[in-house]
Amino acid sequence: MRVVLVHGSQVSGAQWWRYSTLLGPDVDLVSPDLPGHGARRGEVFTWEGALRTIDAAVDGGVSGVPVILVGHSLGGYLALAYAAGHPHRLAGLGLLGACAVPAGPGAAFYRALARVERRLGMDRMSRALDRQFDWMLPAELAAVVKEAGYGFDAVPAAWAGIMDSCRPEMLAEVTAPVLLLNGQFDQLRVNARRFARAARSAPWVRVVTVRRGLHVFPLTHPYETTAALWELVSAARRHAAVR
Repeated sequence: MRVVLVHGSQVSGAQWWRYSTLLGPDVDLVSPDLPGHGARRGEVFTWEGALRTIDAAVDGGVSGVPVILVGHSLGGYLALAYAAGHPHRLAGLGLLGACAVPAGPGAAFYRALARVERRLGMDRMSRALDRQFDWMLPAELAAVVKEAGYGFDAVPAAWAGIMDSCRPEMLAEVTAPVLLLNGQFDQLRVNARRFARAARSAPWVRVVTVRRGLHVFPLTHPYETTAALWELVSAARRHAAVR
């Protein structure tokens, strides 16, 4: 089974650093950097370019191996958009911290954070995130995430793409198992049930809440996240066996 993990905005594929060990050797794990993030910070982020990155990761493995696509935050909305465009391509789909309708009140979080970033500037935002990760994460993981750098320049285009292009109804034709995973205190979990209802063609839909998890729960709660991902892997394998 191939699992493609797509990171959230501002960070990079480094956020998944622990997951190759947690998911184990039976999973071919891929965690690309999106344009404007990580090793690709010098590139301009575009929605189309980000989807091409996911397409390359999905198609880049051994032919015939089932692929599960999982994304967190920005990565979750991109995974939603990719799945909507390829509703029969995936063996499984996981949306992590990406279950708020990004319009009306659901877009308030993005707009507020964008205002804060503009006011603080990149240097102060970098220092603030460094302090946050030092406080929240084990020292080795915090160092990996900080070393990969932050993609602040990509934020306006990334969030504009989310607000313009993503709605729960895009799940309607997806025929793979769907996991909707959110932190208990995640501001982007508010419409999880609506997303679940929209996935009417999926053979398996699971809504999971990580207790005491914030929006960054894949970083702070890796064991709970991995347990939910293994549920998705198991559902994908069962579905593949009966197809």
